[in-house]
Amino acid sequence: MSVHTKVTLFNDPIYGFIAIETPLIFQLIEHPYFQRLRRIAQMGLSSLVYPGAHHTRFEHALGAMHIMQRAIAVLRAKGVAISEAESEAMQVAILLHDIGHGPFSHATEKSLIQGIAHESISIQIMESLNTEFNGGLTLALQIFKNQYPRKFMHQLLSGQLDVDRLDYLKRDSFYTGVTEGNINTERILATMNVVDENLVFEIKGIHSLEKFLLARRLMYWQVYLHKTSLVAELLLVKALERARSLGSDAGFTNPNLALFFSTEKPIVFDESLLTAYLRLDDSDLMQQLKQWSHGSDSILKKLSLQLLQRNLLKIKIKDTPFLPAEIQNKKEATVPNLDTIAQDTFVFSGSVSNQTYVTDAQKIVLVDKAKKTISIERAIDYLDFDAFSKPQIKYYLCYPKQLFYL
Repeated sequence: MSVHTKVTLFNDPIYGFIAIETPLIFQLIEHPYFQRLRRIAQMGLSSLVYPGAHHTRFEHALGAMHIMQRAIAVLRAKGVAISEAESEAMQVAILLHDIGHGPFSHATEKSLIQGIAHESISIQIMESLNTEFNGGLTLALQIFKNQYPRKFMHQLLSGQLDVDRLDYLKRDSFYTGVTEGNINTERILATMNVVDENLVFEIKGIHSLEKFLLARRLMYWQVYLHKTSLVAELLLVKALERARSLGSDAGFTNPNLALFFSTEKPIVFDESLLTAYLRLDDSDLMQQLKQWSHGSDSILKKLSLQLLQRNLLKIKIKDTPFLPAEIQNKKEATVPNLDTIAQDTFVFSGSVSNQTYVTDAQKIVLVDKAKKTISIERAIDYLDFDAFSKPQIKYYLCYPKQLFYL
């Protein structure tokens, strides 16, 4: 593999120039596994609502790495000892934190590979890369798995206020045009510090932290759980469920995709299946939907056409569950001539939830000038953290906009 001998810069619309600091990081970015992230949408099918939301996991990973670089610089300036090896490992860990995402990110996570989260796949990919790079990712893996004694390094990577969230809120706000997510990243970074090897934030930045929490709450309901994005992703899930029920009769044209829908035996995520998984991206799934839209199965054909033509189901959302009678009434009004399987495919209900802050997890901790620490829910007494920490659940009912037949 070629050796990185010059400083490489990426010109990012959010931060300007992002520098690649070490040969290992450069080689990982150049690796086909990471280049695949150029073809994985950061926000799933949200571009059906926000036309500008076509950014990818590749851009987000680079942005998160840049924020990690800035965090390291801030902490070093405040006297926190971080070696060059630790700095590189922290950057590698955040660079690869989303490498396990499948097509359309979270939209297919529970449908493509059942029972395996993308974080677990990321670890498996990182371990494979660690072998390829002769142990060069060992420290990064320790930090990623929270097995390294310096806990603040993992907290920067994965916590209630980590560099991942600092990038995706600002980036998704930029590309969607939803200004509520435009947090003051530089101010938050400037207030970072470490006490007893744990990440803390200086109390002078309390209002920027408050804005972060509010932005996260608003972005989830206004963007990430927007009802049109939600119904599009639910239809994609329905299409994959239908394909799984059909097995070989689904008409898969992509052999790598077909491997994940075998009904003959449970999926074992071994090295061969990982290789097939890493060959899949958004374009494979879109091409399969195009094939299904001309296929023989009427249900799969209809679901595919609804997604490709953005002729989505109507979705109604409320704070209480829909009663069985309400669901049945919608079936009778919109799909009375379909069989039970088809009716359940096109008229269905469920729930989504959002939890802004988890009080029983690793807390956001503030520190004053006297080095006294206090959790953020005690420091901001004018915010209702009981409401913030309580999962907010909304219930949806999806159904056709008008009477239709298959």
